[in-house]
This record gives sequence, structure tokens and C-alpha cells, in this order.
Amino acid sequence: MFEIRYMTFCVPIKQTHTAYHHQNVPLLATHDHVPVISSNSSLSPLKLQNMNLVHSPSHSLQLPKFISHFQNTPKFYPPKRVTTSNLETIGSNIFSNSTALIPIKAASEGVDTAVVVVEEEEPKLKKIQVFEGHPAPFGATVRDGGVNFAIFSADAVSATLCLISLSDLPENRVTEQIFLDPLTNKTGDVWHVLLKGDFKDMLYGYKFDGNFSPEVGLYYDPSKIVLDPYAKSVISRGEFGVLGHDDNRWPQMACMIPTAENKFDWEGDSPLKHPQRDLIIYEMHVRGFTQHESSRTEFPGTYLGVVEKLDHLKELGVNCIELMPCHEFNELEYYSYNSVLGDYKVNFWGYSTVNYFSPMTRYSSAGTRNCGRDAINEFKLLVREAHKRGIEVFMDVVFNHTAEGNEKGPILSFRGVDNSIYYMLAPKGEFYNYSGCGNTFNCNHPIVRQFILDCLRYWVTEMHVDGFRFDLASIMTRSSSLWDAVNVFGSPIEGDLLTTGTPLSSPPLIDMMSNDPILRDVKLIAEAWDAGGLYQVGMFPHWRIWSEWNGKYRDIVRQFIKGTDGFSGAFAECLCGSPNLYQEGGRKPWNSINFVCAHDGFTLADLVTYNKKHNLANGEDNNDGENHNNSWNCGQEGEFASISVKKLRKRQMRNFFLCLMVSQGVPMIYMGDEYGHTKGGNNNTYCHDNYINYFRWDKKEESSSDFFRFCRLVTKFRHECESLGLNDFPKAERLQWHGHDPGTPDWSETSRFVAFTLIDSVKGEIYIAFNASHLAVTITLPERPGYRWEPLVDSGKPAPFDFLSSDIPERDLAIKQYSHFLEANLYPMLSYTSIILVLSPNDNA
Repeated sequence: MFEIRYMTFCVPIKQTHTAYHHQNVPLLATHDHVPVISSNSSLSPLKLQNMNLVHSPSHSLQLPKFISHFQNTPKFYPPKRVTTSNLETIGSNIFSNSTALIPIKAASEGVDTAVVVVEEEEPKLKKIQVFEGHPAPFGATVRDGGVNFAIFSADAVSATLCLISLSDLPENRVTEQIFLDPLTNKTGDVWHVLLKGDFKDMLYGYKFDGNFSPEVGLYYDPSKIVLDPYAKSVISRGEFGVLGHDDNRWPQMACMIPTAENKFDWEGDSPLKHPQRDLIIYEMHVRGFTQHESSRTEFPGTYLGVVEKLDHLKELGVNCIELMPCHEFNELEYYSYNSVLGDYKVNFWGYSTVNYFSPMTRYSSAGTRNCGRDAINEFKLLVREAHKRGIEVFMDVVFNHTAEGNEKGPILSFRGVDNSIYYMLAPKGEFYNYSGCGNTFNCNHPIVRQFILDCLRYWVTEMHVDGFRFDLASIMTRSSSLWDAVNVFGSPIEGDLLTTGTPLSSPPLIDMMSNDPILRDVKLIAEAWDAGGLYQVGMFPHWRIWSEWNGKYRDIVRQFIKGTDGFSGAFAECLCGSPNLYQEGGRKPWNSINFVCAHDGFTLADLVTYNKKHNLANGEDNNDGENHNNSWNCGQEGEFASISVKKLRKRQMRNFFLCLMVSQGVPMIYMGDEYGHTKGGNNNTYCHDNYINYFRWDKKEESSSDFFRFCRLVTKFRHECESLGLNDFPKAERLQWHGHDPGTPDWSETSRFVAFTLIDSVKGEIYIAFNASHLAVTITLPERPGYRWEPLVDSGKPAPFDFLSSDIPERDLAIKQYSHFLEANLYPMLSYTSIILVLSPNDNA
């Protein structure tokens, strides 16, 4: 069979200026190109000599008569531009040693000799065919026997698809460039092309040319290869924290080309669809969870490492994990020597996204193997195995800014594709900075909000993710840039202009997400504030679907439990699911995500150990991090303290955890708090890839009979109680407030005591009390004729008597020690303690 390739001819044929086409097929090149006939042709060089090459009076080479043979063979492609490209030798002379120049003599007299390249041996080439392609869907998609590439760029004047082999990527070489014709490879503002061929070990990116004018928001630079925003995997370095070639922090990145063969066996996996009121969320960092040597996992610091430790979460009672950012990011973004610790600072947390469709490849054991496809499958494996254990998987997503920063940042993807669309810009091209990270994603622009929607749908349908937590979600409620004369709804501006960044009551993006038929089935959680001062806790536009990280719950609970006056009433609201925030808007208790600690801020152990932040290890002279932590060190600063102080700290940790588990709403635990992980008082550990952020499995084992046991049993108790995960706010028929005496709650400014009883269809009735005073108190319990109150939890007792589970040998003896109090309907509470009593039938009645 014959194949035609365009190849640069090393000896130009003189007097040849015009290319002739037969049936719109480019057969002869201009003065420096000729058709190349591959040696796998069925026609020998001898037979070629007997074919006519007609020379015109103008001395232009014309069509050989044997072209009719091509049209009748399976490998002849007559469509619009069909080319075959050498994907391995670009950058050097296109003729290799396996190619010879053989003169072919024409049969007719008076005709000049033409030169045709005939390859003496089969070249090791990968051949591709190029077609117009389709403008949808965006990204690289397997279809029509090939791969379709489509990308939006409104202001680019030219676009080039760059194909890069895995071997060329670290050398910053482009293996093959395919120039897109704006007449045939562009529909509207979408550039597109369809390629057919073998793309094994091949990656792609784009070059865009156009106006480079930062003062008007345009950053087109044809020297930069930019990532496709819709790429499903991004490849650069393969190992976390390791510099690229020549110690490059930002080595060239490229996108995976999808294949039809990359299948994953979900083994019948389907969404768990836990009722949100039943969730117990565990915020975790994929690398930090198993990177410490004490994890003894086969694949530490990876998705597979998490899989190896899922049973720990099951034991704890967690049924939902919230993964800190797992979209592709560059952990070397902040790479610099840290003289304080003698190591290097990195972007450990990952809140600086490079690509939103791609899972972080360096969180996989496979790294860049198989062009990132194995990393995708490892993430899927994590989701599948979590689902097998009844654990849902949420993703922490960062649609408020990207890794490209401000005008001084790198051109990686969005900026080089269409900066004026993807970012909030002022009229002179300046970047709005509502994120505090240099730029702000232009979320409510029609193109950008569709991009976000497509991305979320992909993670739900393709990766089986169960929900999302949106970092700095208030940015998604701000109006988009208006300098393109289109408002946030895509219509021409009429009347008064909306200032860029104005909070909207009905943001188009939130509207689309809330009413999307796919996303309505998943959990959507907003961090309802941003760095620009917009605080929307209790007021986030919700369509009765959205939940919120309840930052007010965190602040009030911290204040009350450490003994601050004036918070008893607010604390009671928190215990009820914050109806003051969510009831009026038609939401439920489970719309409140309750937490005491999270990744940013103190850990639970540090919350009761430090009054002030200790962030010197960050190398910023302790100037970073939050100064107002509402923490209390229980009398001495730091870990080295007296025995009495340490005992009080343990009581306070139990108080916080118990409060979290008996509050209406959805509790969220931060990774490591279940055993008392400490970061040494550092409340901003974004830059540490070391023991500060690593889960210490050895410490967890030490805590197994102490605090971890307490957490595990309290979590189990919550699951058992019907009344601790209500679908609606509790009413007086179910809940009754008490003070030191039954039915007489104290809501005064100086009150530090809150107690209540709760009717429970499983447990009968439970009594819960918090004494946040520095004074001990003996309380009077509500009288229940024919029943007695039996102690279950007392944070003032040492383990294992802090939770009197049925397997404690001395349980009956421990209860008997309180019999004289209980018989009198009394119970003594130490200072800074909390209790749970359960109503049981009185055997002596």
C-alpha cells in the first residue's frame, strides 16, 4: 500500500512554485516539499520508473498517473487535509540514515528528472491522520476512530496542537506540531482537530498566538505550551517533592491523550447516598495520612496508602472522608530552604490548582506511568474500596483561584488560553484578589461556570465522587468581570453596571449547580467566606441544597468550653444545629457542618495546649497564621506542663469531641485529632512535608486505650441514637433544657452550665450536661418515676471510666460508687467536664 507524507525535502526542486491538488487532496508540496513514497508500498522502485511524471510548460511538477491507485486502496484518505507525521524526529534533520534519495527517470522524452524519496527500510514512525474535528465536547475525547481535541480561546489568532512524547517532555522538546487552520479547525471561539493514529506514550498541549498586552488582560505567548483546562491527567514530575530536570521547580507539563482501552473495573460500585444527617466527616490529607514510617504501608503517601488504612476510619465510626485538594497542583510552588528546620518548604496542602480534571499524579504509586492513566485508576480504586466499607468520598475543590497567581505568575493553562475570560480583571488588566492568592477565578462568566459544572459532573460520573467542599466558596457568588460588555448572565448590559466582584443574591453558577440533574444527588458544602471580607455563614445562596462549614459553631463552642462568659445561649443554639442560622431559610440541621478543628488552625490537642500560635517553623518570623484562635492552654504554655494541667487538657479534649458528637448537624473530625496529634502550636502548616503534618500511627496505637477509645465509643453512641441526627430542628416535645436544677436553665451572662434531656426512640431518654466553670457542681437530675439515671460518659474520669462501655470488667463497681448520688437524683460534676446519662428501668421499683 502507498502512503503519502509531507516531509521537508533537503534538495529543493527548482522552478516549482505551485502545489496541485486532486479531489482536494494535497499531493505535491510547494518548492520545498514532494510526496514521499514509503518503502512498504506494493510498487517497487523499478515499477515507479515506468510511471509518467508529466512536466508542464511552466516546469511545475504535476500529478503522477499512479495517484489513481491510491484512491482505490484502504489507506488512501481523500478528506480535507490528510497528513502523516513523523512523531520522533522533529528537531533534527527529518531524513534519517534509513532514507535514501533515488532519482526516478520519467518515461517521456524532454521531461526533467524528478527526485522522489524512497525509504530503504521500514522506518520506526508513528503515523497520524489529521481531520477537521468537532467543537464539542471540550478537551481530548475518543471518538470516530481517533481522538478529538477541542478548546475554547476567543482572542487567539492562531492555535497549534503540540504532541510530546514521554521521552521528549523532560527535554522540553515538542515532538510534533499541528497547526490549526482558523477556517476549518475553528467553530465560533472553539479550536478543534481530530487525529487518528497510535498515541501510546504521547502527551499534548497547545500554543496560542495573539496579543500579549497585560494592560488589557491578554497573555498570548506562542513560546509557551499551555495545558488544556479539560485535560484528564497532567504529567510532569513523577515523584512528590523532587525537582525537575536542572532543578526546575516548574518543568514543562503536558496532558494525557485518552485511549479507548483505559478501563477500570468498578465491581458494581454505585453511590452510597447516605442521608446527610447520618454523616460523620473526616477531613484528611492523602499524603499526610500514611507518609510517616509508622504507617508501615506498602505505598506510603498515596491513594493506595489510604486504601490500606481505611479500616482505621471504619473503626473510628467515620462514614465520609473529605480529601484535601487532590486536583493536580505543584507542590514545589513555594520551594525554598527553611533554615529553621533545615529542610525545604513546599505547597503541602495543595490549595493552588493547576488542573481541575486531573487527579494529583504524585499522590499515586504509579506516578507518571502510563501517561497518568494508572494514577486515575488508583484514585478510582480508593473511591471503590471506601464505598465497600460504607464510606463516602468528598473532594475539597478550589475554584476560587489557580496556581497562575497575579501578573507576575507563570503562564500554565488558563492565562495562556484566555486570561480575560478565566480571571476577574479590572479595566486595565489588573487581577482582582478576593482569594488572597494573587488572582480570582471568574466563576460567573458563562464559559467559566460551564467549565466548573463540566468538571464537577466528571468527578461524579467518571470518578464516583459523592460530594464536594468548596474552598472560599463566597467567591463563586461574586459577579464576573464586565469589561467584555457581557453581564454575568451572558446578556448585553442594560442599565446600571454591576461592579466586578459584587455579591449576587442568585449567582448563576450556584443556580446551575443547585439545579443540575447530576449534582443534585451529591453533597455540596460551602466554605461560606473569602479573603475579600465576604462572610456568608448562614446566608450562602443555597436552594435548600447547600450546606456550610459552620465557622460560627467552631468559634462559639471554643469560647464556651474554655469558660468564657456570655456564650451559654449561643452554645445551646449550636447543640440544636444552629437554627438561628439555617431554620428561617428553610434549611435543616444537617446543612450545618459542625467542626471544632480543621486543617488550618490548631489541632484539637494544640487547642488546649497553646494560647498563642507558634509558627516560627514556617520561616516567616511568626507573622503568618491566625492570631485569634479562641484557645486555652489550661494554665501552662506548651507540651511540658504539670500533671494537673495535662489532666485538665485531656478533659477538655473529651469535652470538645463529645460536644461535636451530641450536636445536631453533621460533625467533622480533623485527621489526627482522634489520637491527639500536635503540630507544636503551629496553626498554618501549609508548607511542611514532614512530621508536623504526618499522621503518627505509633501515637495512635499509644492512644488506643485512651483518647482514641473515647472517640470511637462516642462516635458509635451517636450512630446508635436516633435523636442525635435529626432531620429537623428539635422541638420542646423532644428536648428540654435544664440548669443545676431540672427545668431551670440559666441563660445569664455569667452562666457556664448547659444541660438538656433528649427523647430517643432507641435509648429512651438521655441527659447531657456541660460544666465549663472552674468550679465543681452537684446537679439535680430530672425525676423519672420507675426509672433511674445511669452514667455512661464522664469526661472527668480517667480511661476507661470516661466511657462506661459494657466490656469494662469494673463497670458495675464504677456505677455503684455513684449509687448514693443517683439514688438521691443527684450527680457530681468536676470543673470543665461533660456527662451523658441514660435512663434505665429501676429494678427496685
